[in-house]
Amino acid sequence: MAQARTDYTKVASPQVLGGIYVAPHRIDIFKYLMICMIVFTIVSVFHVWSRFKIVDLNLQMSEISRQMNEAEQEQKCLKLEAASLRTPARIEAIAKNELGMALPTEQQVIHVK
Repeated sequence: MAQARTDYTKVASPQVLGGIYVAPHRIDIFKYLMICMIVFTIVSVFHVWSRFKIVDLNLQMSEISRQMNEAEQEQKCLKLEAASLRTPARIEAIAKNELGMALPTEQQVIHVK
């Protein structure tokens, strides 16, 4: 009969980790879980940061919108004031009362042909 030869030199033995024996597959699971926790932490921090930025940008948008509305109202008031200052009756009253001007007489008007 043929003799079967077996090699027992590669026997899996538990490793020592801080005085506690831990099997190699448990170390692999621990590494995998630590990587998952680190990735989860990074994703969570990014999510919180992005939500904070969204809230901050919304506040800035509302402030700018408020300022724009105020500027539009001021522009409307200034247009109304400019229109009232341009009326011919007001200009004529200022010319007569404050500047002492008068309408020209027939002799002061010269027609050019």
